[in-house]
Amino acid sequence: MAEIHPINGIRYNTRLVKDLAEVICPPYDIISPQQQGELYQRSPYNFVRVEYGQETPQDSPSDNRYTRAACFLEQWLKNGVLTVDNPPAIYVHDHYFTHKSKEWKRRGIVARIRLEEWHRMIVRPHEGTLSGPKADRINLIRALKANTSPILSMYEDRDKTIRQVLARATADRPLAHVRKLEGERHDLWAVTRPDDLNQIISALADEPIYIADGHHRYESALVYQREQVALHPDAPPDAAFNFVMMTLVDFDDPGLLILPPHRLLRGLSQSRLEELKSELPAFFEVEKLPFRGVETWRKLDEWQSAEDKQRLVLFGLDGDSFLLLTLRDLEAAGRFMPSFHTDIYKKLDVSLVDHIILEEMLGIKPEGDSGIAFNYDREDSVKKVQSGEFQLAFVIKPVRPETIKAISDASDRMPRKSTYFYPKLPSGLVVNRLV
Repeated sequence: MAEIHPINGIRYNTRLVKDLAEVICPPYDIISPQQQGELYQRSPYNFVRVEYGQETPQDSPSDNRYTRAACFLEQWLKNGVLTVDNPPAIYVHDHYFTHKSKEWKRRGIVARIRLEEWHRMIVRPHEGTLSGPKADRINLIRALKANTSPILSMYEDRDKTIRQVLARATADRPLAHVRKLEGERHDLWAVTRPDDLNQIISALADEPIYIADGHHRYESALVYQREQVALHPDAPPDAAFNFVMMTLVDFDDPGLLILPPHRLLRGLSQSRLEELKSELPAFFEVEKLPFRGVETWRKLDEWQSAEDKQRLVLFGLDGDSFLLLTLRDLEAAGRFMPSFHTDIYKKLDVSLVDHIILEEMLGIKPEGDSGIAFNYDREDSVKKVQSGEFQLAFVIKPVRPETIKAISDASDRMPRKSTYFYPKLPSGLVVNRLV
């Protein structure tokens, strides 16, 4: 199954860069223009210049964000700001963060994974992708010949071999420490002993890998690999472009936090809202739950936890009350979804909301509609409706890791924006060269 290799990682030289919190950055897909500017100001060596550089009106084919990113990477390597680790290592990354006033730790291993086409079922996706983000990442890979941020993926550690190796590796002082900034901090160790490396590699040799976050980056890496194979048909199987950098997290890791993307809607006419209210009973049993603060959230948690029923929560259609929607007939609802999807897909909250309510009842395409937004905090979602910024909020329950595994094992894919693995992995902690 999966083929795992250590990395000669490129990392910041801590003798020159004393504070790693000043130089690592979020991945490209969550960097706003404002944050991009702030990261530029934070340090002249902030990795945003490589990961997601600024554009200018004077950009040209020979001078643009991608060519400038390559120049920064090469210059920092030349000046010793970045250094290449030797011997190669599989890194252990402990990512500490806070969510809802609770402290979490997610442990991952950073390694090179052999690129495999989807149909081989060695690396398994769970969501679809769009062309825009892929084009951006492909352009960056071509310019840098490097992976700047790891793809977050999951694995099964069936006999806990990997857990034991990581426990030994992390008994020593970290190779790198990133102080707490904006609620997150990081520790990094390098596993270099041949026996330890072999145990990790062997434990995953018979296991598939499940992509959690980074589908666009994986598909971009596949495109780059195909290009390089065409240009270098005699390249050896272990050529660097045949691999991609991932951070692998155990399915059972207690820090594997998956947030649900709640759906927010606006731009609906009053008549359309009234029609929706009258159409819902055809598909759902409808109950009303007045919103009374913390106690209401407790009741919603209990109500949504039913395993044998498909239940949705809607706010904004009936004053300051939630509408509790219980699906009447799963088979009937399934007829409004593409026939090739599995029963697992058809039972998902996001599938029912997107296909039955948005597409069938409201005539809205979930992808690309300006009237739809996504929010990962249910309390904030409700506040946005109460304030009038949005009209409706669909409160989604989180998807469990085992559901993602089941969807992937069945060669199916969830609707886009079904999961949000929190928090995102940083960029710049470890870089993987493809040459």
